[in-house]
Amino acid sequence: MPMIRALFNWRTLLSVIAIGIVTGSIIYSDYLSRKLAEAEKQKVEQWVEANRVLAATNEREALNLASSISSHNIDIPLIATDEQDSIVDWRNLDSTRVLQDKGFLKKELKLFKTQHDPIIWEQSKKPYIYNKVYYGESLLQKEIRYYPIVQLTIIALFLIVIITAMNTRYKSTQNQVWAGMAKETAHQLGTPVSSLEAWVELLKEGHDNASILPDLERDVARLRLVSDRFSKIGSAPKLEQRDLLAQVQQMIEYMRKRASGKVQFHLNVHGAQPVLIDLSGPLFDWVMENLMKNALDAMEGKGLIVIDVHNHPTYVTVDVTDSGKGIQGKNLQKVFKPGFTTKKRGWGLGLSLSRRIIEQYHHGTLNVKWSEPGKGTAFRIVLKR
Repeated sequence: MPMIRALFNWRTLLSVIAIGIVTGSIIYSDYLSRKLAEAEKQKVEQWVEANRVLAATNEREALNLASSISSHNIDIPLIATDEQDSIVDWRNLDSTRVLQDKGFLKKELKLFKTQHDPIIWEQSKKPYIYNKVYYGESLLQKEIRYYPIVQLTIIALFLIVIITAMNTRYKSTQNQVWAGMAKETAHQLGTPVSSLEAWVELLKEGHDNASILPDLERDVARLRLVSDRFSKIGSAPKLEQRDLLAQVQQMIEYMRKRASGKVQFHLNVHGAQPVLIDLSGPLFDWVMENLMKNALDAMEGKGLIVIDVHNHPTYVTVDVTDSGKGIQGKNLQKVFKPGFTTKKRGWGLGLSLSRRIIEQYHHGTLNVKWSEPGKGTAFRIVLKR
């Protein structure tokens, strides 16, 4: 039942209704087009008969009726030819184009032949001479024929606008939830961190606590940093010009202390140094930490993490490459979606937050550069100067 409900949501219902409307319109328009084509064929036949009567009779009433029928056909384009399809007359075509383009009548005649069979216009019985009248579609018939396409285009645009608006609203709501959750987390962390900082100051007064104070201070500083990171989500952070290499090197040293001795870290720099770029230090460190944590998890305690920094005149790239298990092809488009994770533990928020930090706050990009199962993965950060 949940799967059925998921399939038949409001979007599906809206699409079904739209398809039903368009299908009904196409069927009805085709019906009207066929009825109109029959009526137009009768009008052309009447026009041919009227002109035949005009040529063959002298009776006033018949002449008046034939003349009236002949003059009332002002919407159906006609081309009359002799037995060898040489054009002898035409009606209801663009006279300007006929005069300017010598091949216009031949093109129209070729088109009319594909649309309808000609109507025979008998000129004389002995000897038997006849003309052929080819006719095309009136403006009204063309409008009826193309009406479903126009309607389909309008409905498609309408659906695109609705879906885009709904997606924008959903993302906006999602962003507000993310920001609210992050700020609430920072708020909740703030009180105990402040308390811990006060306790550290008290412990400094005791001589027997010297051995534990450095580690305690580092952990408290770490909690303060985490709180500061969360507090910056949802508001525009202040970007300052920093040395990107120093930021990266600092995070490498931080992660090296928390990795096993079987994991090697290499930093390669390509281009001029220092690499100065506008950054939010705490948030960029968070991104690098997330990428290297994912690399460590993928390698399961042993392997190689290589960070390549390429310094270009207008932008900088940072590639984080690991020798881990890689990402399956079917998951490459999902890794940045909130909640997606292949780990037994975790909420699948790290890469989603990392992309948000790079794209929204640093106006750069974060993508999977390449990944191959069994060989590893490389993420690329691109930052514009």
